[in-house]
Amino acid sequence: MEAFQDKAFLETIVKSIVSHPEAVEVDRTVDEMGVLLTLKIDPSDMGYVIGRRGQTAQAMRTLLKIVGAKNNARVNLKIYEPEGSRMARHEQREQAAPKADDIDTSMVDDITI
Repeated sequence: MEAFQDKAFLETIVKSIVSHPEAVEVDRTVDEMGVLLTLKIDPSDMGYVIGRRGQTAQAMRTLLKIVGAKNNARVNLKIYEPEGSRMARHEQREQAAPKADDIDTSMVDDITI
């Protein structure tokens, strides 16, 4: 059980802050780089897990590093972003939005007020 302390720790934290704890799923993989915990949650709970400016996610990563250090392991957290989620839509909008240099202002350059 000691080897999976990091997974149980993450599940406990996330289930206590989301609206759909039954949807919380943590996959644990180990390779030469260390432990990777992949967190899958209900898309509507993404804001709770990420937090304002990513502060909640960063705090969880920091705590997981401490748990990992206690067990001599390098622990990383990946938050699974499902297709069509809010962040993906936000990135699409940014790509689709015209840049200030791309906007044609020649029609209004000659206006005198």
